[in-house]
Amino acid sequence: MERQPISKDGFDKLHAEISELEAQKPGILERIKLAREEGDLKENAEYHAAREQLQHLERQIGTKKVTLSNCQIMEKGEMPKGVVAYGSRVTVKDLSDGMEEVYELVGPGEEDYDGDILKILTSSPLAQSMLYKKVGDQFEAEIPAGILKMEVVTIIDP
Repeated sequence: MERQPISKDGFDKLHAEISELEAQKPGILERIKLAREEGDLKENAEYHAAREQLQHLERQIGTKKVTLSNCQIMEKGEMPKGVVAYGSRVTVKDLSDGMEEVYELVGPGEEDYDGDILKILTSSPLAQSMLYKKVGDQFEAEIPAGILKMEVVTIIDP
């Protein structure tokens, strides 16, 4: 599996999120300990709620650690020029309706879907289908809603 590019800021952000989650564990473990001391665990709602919360927290931590382990810190300026790559800001045209959309290809922890420029993960199906394309290249992207037929209009290198 190819490692995902990530900026130093994105790496630090994910690392901080892991630290914040891990800081919550002692409090949950204390709740479990206190609930155990109350006796019968079969009908102890506090005990079961705390155990579920701990399992959820452990899953979140594990997922973020796996994400980090699959990343490689890269400088956007080191990426190839003139093609769609990590850090590129790309304008694409939907060939079915002529609508244009601007995307920036980013690493984990940097995605943002609420703006004029949508920051999408390089691992997303749309980003994967446009990687290494040049201006004027057409491509198809398979997304949950179907297949998009698109064309690269502009590329702004990082």
